Amino acid sequence: MSYNSDKNLGHSTTINGAPASSDRNSLTVGADGPIVLHDHHLVDTLAMFNREKTVERQPHAKGSGAFGVFETTHDVSAYTKAALFQEGAKTEMLARFSTVAGEQGSPDTWRDVRGFSLKFYTSEGNYDLVGNNTPIFFVRDPMKFPHFIRSQKRLPDSGLRDSHMQWDFWTSHPETAHQVTYLMGRRGLPKSWRNMHGFGSHTYMWVNGQGERFWVKYHFRTCQGEENYTNAEATEMSGVDADFHRRDLFEAIERGDHPSWDLFVQVMPYEEARTYRFNPFDLTKTWSQKDYPLIPVGRMTLNRNPENFFAEIEQAAFSPSNLVPGIGLSPDRMLLGRVFAYPDAQRRRIGTNFHQLPVNQPKVPTNTYVFDGNMNYHHSGNQPTYVSGTAGRAFADHNGPIEDGWESDGALVRQTYSLYPEDDDFGQAGTLIRDVMDDEQRDRFVETITGAIQGVRSPVLERVFQYWKNVDQTIGERIEAAYNKSASAK
Repeated sequence: MSYNSDKNLGHSTTINGAPASSDRNSLTVGADGPIVLHDHHLVDTLAMFNREKTVERQPHAKGSGAFGVFETTHDVSAYTKAALFQEGAKTEMLARFSTVAGEQGSPDTWRDVRGFSLKFYTSEGNYDLVGNNTPIFFVRDPMKFPHFIRSQKRLPDSGLRDSHMQWDFWTSHPETAHQVTYLMGRRGLPKSWRNMHGFGSHTYMWVNGQGERFWVKYHFRTCQGEENYTNAEATEMSGVDADFHRRDLFEAIERGDHPSWDLFVQVMPYEEARTYRFNPFDLTKTWSQKDYPLIPVGRMTLNRNPENFFAEIEQAAFSPSNLVPGIGLSPDRMLLGRVFAYPDAQRRRIGTNFHQLPVNQPKVPTNTYVFDGNMNYHHSGNQPTYVSGTAGRAFADHNGPIEDGWESDGALVRQTYSLYPEDDDFGQAGTLIRDVMDDEQRDRFVETITGAIQGVRSPVLERVFQYWKNVDQTIGERIEAAYNKSASAK
């Protein structure tokens, strides 16, 4: 939205709108003399250049996205009253895809989890769904999240990424096994963003028009077909074109090949969460589709590229705290941690009033009692800045239970989740290897792990072998044998 730029103006201007005298020559004392400090146009140009890049995301720094529309094609009003999920509703939206660990200049095709962040500009306000291309994650408690991310980043002395550090964290936290199995399998190297599935990952709450509550999980299935790279293909592409995924999405939309994803949800009746086989709020677990089948909702189509990457993609801010009526949170600890962490990260990264930027603004009018801060320009005029029953400005005043809440009691503690009947850290990862992967995929999995643990030292190396034996004894023995063979050949 280049609202303050006019390509047809006929001349360039300084930042205050006055005609610029020159964009090529600095003001100097004679042709060969020194530059003078009062060349304010030069000073502004250099000062803005020094501040041209905003702080990159930590994590999900490298990515891109596009705009589109979500259309609800099926009736799910029995589960939610949210306006965007009513049959026939069409909602403008923005999607951003990314890698988790890589910095801004890292290759798109490195083995990594991919971010799958969606912003819906609904008639009831913005709704953000911030997920990944996997239905699970590495950890289940937000206290561990910064430690996990740092273990995937760089060493403090050499500034290099380090496989020993990564595997030290993973093998010290068995809850990572399910996600690491996904990551090291075929879905760790999607061929393109257009060819990968997306998930809300967390458990959310839906509330219908009668006030009935349900737990839901979001599944976005690519209509382009799921395709993935082999290790060799991804390595080659990372050297040929580090921006391959970004380029692929932009060029596909530019030529009219608009990618789409069909949304399905799993719906769990509210009370069944108490007695399910697995903890339904544990982000390292999935719900069986035999227990809760996929229910079709609608289709997301991306049909418009950004006009300005920095303004519309780099400054796009997503947070699970952006909710609308009919959609709520759950006791998922990681989700509750992200509700604070995500908008706080944007306040630091972009600024206090990041929500006022055009790409982050809702399409509906706002009346908020959030004021001022740096770069505030959507001010409230001379309206009261405090809640008053006599000042004439509307305010909210609900008193009593909320419709999207849940029951909770007990002492304040610092401890892990209570175990459900079939909860364990290695079971679902083992099922993924034995029942989902075929022989060829298991062979590639062993090859991938063997390559990924080069450089891992004792005692972490021994923990790696035991980690995979805990997931599946046979696969763990194969990984150990393959590593020993590669080590003896050196």
